[in-house]
Amino acid sequence: MLAVRDLRKSYGRVVAVDGASFSVEPGQLVGLLGPNGAGKSTTVAMIAGLVTPDGGTVTIGGQPLGGDTDPQKRLIGLVPQDLALYEELPAAVNLRLFGSLYGLKGRPLEDAIGSALLLVGLAERAGDRVKTFSGGMKRRLNLAAGLLHDPQILLLDEPTVGVDPQSRNAIFDTLKTLQSRGKTLIYTTHYMEEVERLCDRVAIMDHGQIIANDTLPGLRRLVPDRDRLQVELTDVGGNGWLEQLSTLAGVRLAHLHGTTLTLEIDHIGRDVPTILTWLDTHNVHIRSASTRHTALEDIFLHLTGRSLRD
Repeated sequence: MLAVRDLRKSYGRVVAVDGASFSVEPGQLVGLLGPNGAGKSTTVAMIAGLVTPDGGTVTIGGQPLGGDTDPQKRLIGLVPQDLALYEELPAAVNLRLFGSLYGLKGRPLEDAIGSALLLVGLAERAGDRVKTFSGGMKRRLNLAAGLLHDPQILLLDEPTVGVDPQSRNAIFDTLKTLQSRGKTLIYTTHYMEEVERLCDRVAIMDHGQIIANDTLPGLRRLVPDRDRLQVELTDVGGNGWLEQLSTLAGVRLAHLHGTTLTLEIDHIGRDVPTILTWLDTHNVHIRSASTRHTALEDIFLHLTGRSLRD
């Protein structure tokens, strides 16, 4: 449905996007991740036709995306990070305005408004002014505005920033519904757990390039295979035990922060019993313990580095 090939964009001497390429199939939900300044927003803007690339192509259904008047752009819906809403107007009037900008009018427009509000769970608040809405409701209305023209491709730029867990789950349910209808979704976020929960594939961007593009199991193969054990301690015991623990067979890294002990280990089934027994015999008392395999955050930091991006 969507193919990005060798996209490039510079602003003076600053190279924002440097040969980015990826593709998305119908019905796929792809997460686009990257540190601040990696080029994600510029890439999304070029896909949406808001920014003209210096080089490369965006194709939709095999057809290259042209200029501002290209009818292919009607297949794209954009849900920006910044709320594009008029607070003094009711929800339905906001959508009527955006729908008219898409060229909708009359009964088709009213039907689209009703369907969009129903999908995001705001049908009963259609007549209420947006300024009375919670942050999560505004996010859901922002999503509804991008759906009025029934786009085949939906670009979502951090759609859950600052929302409560209930609204976040409501947005997730909406995205899954859209995916079941065959919509193609591109999802940018800094919340790794959202990508792990939602996305079929993950594209990681850094320094303007796509440095990884795979399923989550495929991405796990790019990093050293390490399981993780996290132990909450009732107290941290005496001195010297952490250094001794670090030399235990199967322990690759041991880090203590407050009363939280985090260990990277070779194998959960083999190493965890040995470690817990060792802690008990050394009078390091345990409140709770949990394990997990390599997380997306570990993969992301491994590929993009741990230094701050400001």
